[in-house]
Amino acid sequence: MASDKKMLDRPPSEDPLQCETIEDIGAIEDEATVKRINRKIDRRICIVLGVLYTIAVIDRVNLPLAEGNAYSLLILCFFPFYIAFQPVMTPISRKLRPRRFLSGIVISWGLVMAGHGLVHDWRAMLALRCLLGIFEAGFFSTSVYLISTWYIRSEVATRNAAFYLVGVFFAGFGGVLAYGLSRMDGVGGYAGWRWIFIIEGIITIVGGCLAYILIVDFPEQAAHSWKFLTEEEARIIIERVERDRGDTIIPPFELWPYLANALDWKIWFFAANFGLTSTVTYATAYFMPIILREDMGFSEVATQCLSTPAVAVAAILGQFEAYLSDRFRLRSPFMIFNAALIIIGIILLGFVEVTGVRFFGCFLIVGGANANIPLTLTYQANNIVGQWKRAFCSATLIGAGAVGGIIGSLTFRSQDAPAYRPGLYTCLTAGALVILSVLITTAYFAVSNKRQRQGKLIIEKMDGFRYTH
Repeated sequence: MASDKKMLDRPPSEDPLQCETIEDIGAIEDEATVKRINRKIDRRICIVLGVLYTIAVIDRVNLPLAEGNAYSLLILCFFPFYIAFQPVMTPISRKLRPRRFLSGIVISWGLVMAGHGLVHDWRAMLALRCLLGIFEAGFFSTSVYLISTWYIRSEVATRNAAFYLVGVFFAGFGGVLAYGLSRMDGVGGYAGWRWIFIIEGIITIVGGCLAYILIVDFPEQAAHSWKFLTEEEARIIIERVERDRGDTIIPPFELWPYLANALDWKIWFFAANFGLTSTVTYATAYFMPIILREDMGFSEVATQCLSTPAVAVAAILGQFEAYLSDRFRLRSPFMIFNAALIIIGIILLGFVEVTGVRFFGCFLIVGGANANIPLTLTYQANNIVGQWKRAFCSATLIGAGAVGGIIGSLTFRSQDAPAYRPGLYTCLTAGALVILSVLITTAYFAVSNKRQRQGKLIIEKMDGFRYTH
């Protein structure tokens, strides 16, 4: 491929291994200029996508707040469509460009959310949940893919953390918002739960309209995205990414080569990391309020308020770990640490009788799981080469996350109260399997890098490329 040839012809001073940090690449371009351009990108991509993800999370998890405990079927019907439409969404976003694609699907699911509050038949509600799964299928995978195209490998963790954890942090206040909206019961003849969907649907539509103005497209289109970057600034970004991993040149889309990426076993380990971690994040998002209310005896208002501090701790922990991860170019130690936090938290929550200790266990579970999400995204993005492979990986990763959502939504059942042993054992197993998966891939990466340094191996068909682990 053209990009491979270009990498092989690169002089030694531009070896990607030697140009992995802002400091290294900033020595080739002016470091202050690189940081200034990155701040522009952060504002127009990470922050905007983080706000949209906030809306997505609130829209997705407000169903139990609106419907009470009889919501399992409505939760489950969302995921099959969310999973099924993952593989096609990233190529479509490439064709339509992210600004059009993301704003379009956000507006669409906003209309669907508002419709939740207007229907009067459960079958219509099921149909709307299916549509919501289709429209939301393209958001997270496209966002992850878009972020990975703009930054070099040693900058991605902090950006993934900013995008994801901004959304999770502010979505932690979604329960308070939903509780306030439910107080509108009787206004206009609508029940309070209907107003939750209607108002949040309107907010989503407004967010989608703003996204059309604010979101930018891929780096090679940057100079034409509402005068976002100058031609010179766009050139700097493209050249930095090209030196780092050599995949800025995108070949024409071909279906079978795209699907052939599934033959790379590492992709499925990356997906497993995300899916297993998502099992825990979904389980806690859906059922921690139930455990706090029904098992620990907190009131409804206290339950909504007590869920927020755990998410705030997760956001702080995740951003701090992402900073250290980028600074030291390490991913796996932090992922293993977070999985260990999940395991310890589950033990405290499920097998200790003191309420304060159990509540502290909730902090560890929520913190470890949510802090691990951006790291699993980065671990995958750092260790693949090629635009279409990157797109395929984003789809498989988010699809696996949806499978985790199905498991997480089923694992804490009301009939298992008050101990909730099946749910606790499921999350405990998920945390242990993440550790095992990361150890396997990290060992493989370490051996491959050693062979590459000895001149015995070319990794990912790119001369000079080494895995990040």
